[in-house]
Amino acid sequence: MAVIPAAPLILAALLAFAGCGAGNRGPRETLQSYALALREKRVGDAYALLSRDAQARISYVEFSRMVTENAREIEDISASLLEPAEPPKVTATLSSPDGETLLLVYEGEAWHVDGSAFDLYGQGTPRAALESFVRAFDNKRYDVLLRFVPEAKRQGLTEEQLKQAWEGDQRPQLERLTQALKASLPNVQIEVLGTRATVAYGPGGNVELIQEQGTWRIEDF
Repeated sequence: MAVIPAAPLILAALLAFAGCGAGNRGPRETLQSYALALREKRVGDAYALLSRDAQARISYVEFSRMVTENAREIEDISASLLEPAEPPKVTATLSSPDGETLLLVYEGEAWHVDGSAFDLYGQGTPRAALESFVRAFDNKRYDVLLRFVPEAKRQGLTEEQLKQAWEGDQRPQLERLTQALKASLPNVQIEVLGTRATVAYGPGGNVELIQEQGTWRIEDF
């Protein structure tokens, strides 16, 4: 029997969590309805709570098959979803044509701009780190770029050394790399596994990131 990992089903729950097609239910109520429908094997009701985007990516037949073939996993997931560890947080991400993103948070019956909006060189998430890296490179902020070097590679490295290296023969190559990365940011796919993240961009390009003390840094291009 094929076993589908928990991640895709949790993703589906989060898509339903956004409330698309959920009437006047709030996020918590939508999540509970979704989890109960899974537990009680009301596949049609669970599928109806998925967002339009989710339904476009997985048909009802495929969703039903996943639920049927992974009964044990579905039971565990529905149980965990019925007891969330913390109150739900509803967010939205807006992207500009050049790849800049802005996070909005729904609080007190209204949307508010997240604090990341004024952190020009934030490294709290892999995406924020990449956006900050590109912005720092464009602005020749080598003091900021030094922050993106992992601790293992930073020993003895100074801002001036980094500037000399990146303003020299490496500059054209780095410009091509950052431009390709910038162009890919609006639709880039980021895979996170623990304290490491991999980002595929452009024609075969990859960026490896590592999280150190809560900060994402670029380990390799």
